[in-house]
Amino acid sequence: MKLIPIILVLALVGAGAVKVLAATPTQAPTTQVNIDGYAFKAPSITIATGTVVVWKNLDDDPHTVTAVDGSFDSGGLAQGDTFRHTFSKPGTYQYYCKVHPMMRGTVIVKEASS
Repeated sequence: MKLIPIILVLALVGAGAVKVLAATPTQAPTTQVNIDGYAFKAPSITIATGTVVVWKNLDDDPHTVTAVDGSFDSGGLAQGDTFRHTFSKPGTYQYYCKVHPMMRGTVIVKEASS
């Protein structure tokens, strides 16, 4: 009779531990690119697959972050706005600002090391 409560307690504790572990997500690496002085700072970055790139507009004027291949587009970003994109495939991604086409940048994505 004493074994049943102990087994029940162990089962409940184990179930709780599984929920806690499952509820703790892994943070993806993040890199920030500021938009400042009508330029992407830095204009070229190299990252690993799975990295999130966050662009932040520090200029008074609106800008976009638009992939040349159409794979991502921020829409208009006002001063202080951010745009996030996760790069899941290796490759070279060129982007520009639709409002100011002379503003250009490149993201080089390499396979993440195991």
